[in-house]
Amino acid sequence: MRLHAWLAICSSSACTTTENDSTIPFQKNRPPFPDLLASDTSSSYCDITSGASSSCDSSAATSSDSLQSNLSLQTLPSVPSLQKLSRETLSLSVSQLCVASIKPRSSLPITCLAVHGNLLYAASSHEINVYDSATSAHLEAFNGQDSSSGSVKAVTFCDGKVITAHQDCKIRVWQRTATKRHKLLATLPTINDRLRRFVLPKNYVTVRRHKKRLWIQHADAVTGLAVNNGLIYSVSWDKSLNVWRASDLRCVEAIKAHEDAVNTVAVSVDGTVYTGSADRRIRVWTKPFGEKRHVLIATLEKHKSAVNALALNDDGSVLFSGACDRSILVWEREDSANYMVVTGALRGHNKAILCLINVSGLLFSGSADRTIRIWQRGHDARYCCLSVLDGHRKPVKSLAAVSEGASNGVVSVFGGTLDGEIKVWQVSVSSLNSPILSSHVLL
Repeated sequence: MRLHAWLAICSSSACTTTENDSTIPFQKNRPPFPDLLASDTSSSYCDITSGASSSCDSSAATSSDSLQSNLSLQTLPSVPSLQKLSRETLSLSVSQLCVASIKPRSSLPITCLAVHGNLLYAASSHEINVYDSATSAHLEAFNGQDSSSGSVKAVTFCDGKVITAHQDCKIRVWQRTATKRHKLLATLPTINDRLRRFVLPKNYVTVRRHKKRLWIQHADAVTGLAVNNGLIYSVSWDKSLNVWRASDLRCVEAIKAHEDAVNTVAVSVDGTVYTGSADRRIRVWTKPFGEKRHVLIATLEKHKSAVNALALNDDGSVLFSGACDRSILVWEREDSANYMVVTGALRGHNKAILCLINVSGLLFSGSADRTIRIWQRGHDARYCCLSVLDGHRKPVKSLAAVSEGASNGVVSVFGGTLDGEIKVWQVSVSSLNSPILSSHVLL
């Protein structure tokens, strides 16, 4: 499936739109441009379909890292490698087992995965399938009749509701009913939100020649979602970051965030927002105390190609970014600043990084090389590649993971690939000196 984004050439200044200020300087003429996300097989940003899977036995992960990292060093030679620890140094024992393989009915690429409670949500094209995360039993499929919505790009959860992002520029809100079926509650922007604004000309922005929209609307595919403190953050190929109030589902802010398509968004526990884009930049946003608008506080530039994925550790002090340059960059807060600086790179994947997730102090990375790598931070901010999960037949486009409890150190990992398959892994990380997970694994 070809997924198209549109590129506008515009100034480098960031521009914000709120309820009190509603102009976004979109280019009037928006020429067609090749697809920007790594999920497109024709993308000029990275190749994710050719080449064989990177096969690596878990006991030889460290030696294979040194060989495969050469590819990343070619694109980011100035960034030092951080994976200088071994499992023996950390006194850890790691085991993994593929316990199930799920094949949705459509066999179309898995575009996103998300876990909520005991439910696994798997989007395949426009349809969202729901599984029991423990047994892999299929429970329900919804949005299957609305093919006009296009591919589902992201799934998240807020106040007991399911929020989904779609290729048709819209965000949909669902509620699981007493009969355990999902019912559509609203489509964002809502009708009420539109009616409040459609009369005044100042609420319209030009998105392309002879084409105007309300500033509360995304003008291209919505590619990422994040939720924090009663706010829903959405990013889009239209280069924008929108902020929605969860209580009434109203759009309260729209930010012209990047110079190219925005692929991913992450928000920390303190409300700091990170956006990653095809313009190779990560931008950092925050809302000062007492202010109504988010402001740009930093632009992080080290990647040499499109940024596809972002993940934060539990307290938001470490940011991980994955891009088509095959590296995962590690960013940490400086004591003298409230934003991140790069400390090094995690290398080992030999194709684009497509997805990242941090669970129980473990970082999981999915790649176009058809593998999932498990990373653990040790002392002196150094890292170890604990294991490589291979066996996927196509690029790993999406990841979800859930901890089974601190007492046994088991994490269930779900990897969705472009051939429509979901593999379920059980990963166990334990101390060699104790059957219980060591303290430096659960951060």
